[in-house]
Amino acid sequence: MAGPQCCSNPPTLDPSAGAGHVVHLGGLSTYVAGSPESKLAVLFLSDIFGYEAPNLRKIADEAAAAGFYAVLPDFMHGDPFAFDKPDRPLPVWLKDHSTDKGFEEAKTIIEAIKSQGVSAVGAVGYCWGGKVVAELSKHEQLIKAGVSLHPAWVTVDDIKEAKVPTAILGAEIDDLAPPELLKQFEEILNAKPGVASYVKVFPKTEHGWTIRYNVEDEGAVKSAEEASQILLDWCVKYVK
Repeated sequence: MAGPQCCSNPPTLDPSAGAGHVVHLGGLSTYVAGSPESKLAVLFLSDIFGYEAPNLRKIADEAAAAGFYAVLPDFMHGDPFAFDKPDRPLPVWLKDHSTDKGFEEAKTIIEAIKSQGVSAVGAVGYCWGGKVVAELSKHEQLIKAGVSLHPAWVTVDDIKEAKVPTAILGAEIDDLAPPELLKQFEEILNAKPGVASYVKVFPKTEHGWTIRYNVEDEGAVKSAEEASQILLDWCVKYVK
């Protein structure tokens, strides 16, 4: 179901990372940044390593600086994937943390932030979270726009059902979302005149490059920052 790329370059988790703070929202511990008074929110959906990844919280902080209420829930319930648990390899871990479950919990989070006065929500997902964003994108009443970065397990049928502006940022070297699959996604989206779309494959990058990169590698940092800017621009344009 998932290749080794899904688990490569794990982040060093830090519960105190970021300029925001953790609250209880929609039944989940959730990192939030930005003004809760904002009418516009961006829901971030992590990869399998969860919501304490510093690079991911940094992107949430950037969304907050752009005027959004940034919301990054702990969809892993304090149990991110870890290599030091040999009795729980990825296929076993995924049984407890399915994207179907993530989708249902994301709906609850969206309902919770809308009840606080938010009028429009965008969704940004990485790897595991990219699949959840694909599901959310089928429902205009849930989100206004979606961005998936090196998504995992997203299918052609998922993309056919997309109803909101959709951006997909992929890696050149990616077993889970190879360039040829993203090309199919692009063709399907281009055939949807009522759905704005953007698909880009970043050269010389591997699955996970947007949040799991070597900070000493100038090229890797540049690609990750470009991806972050694209997702922010997408949300600014369509989450309103």
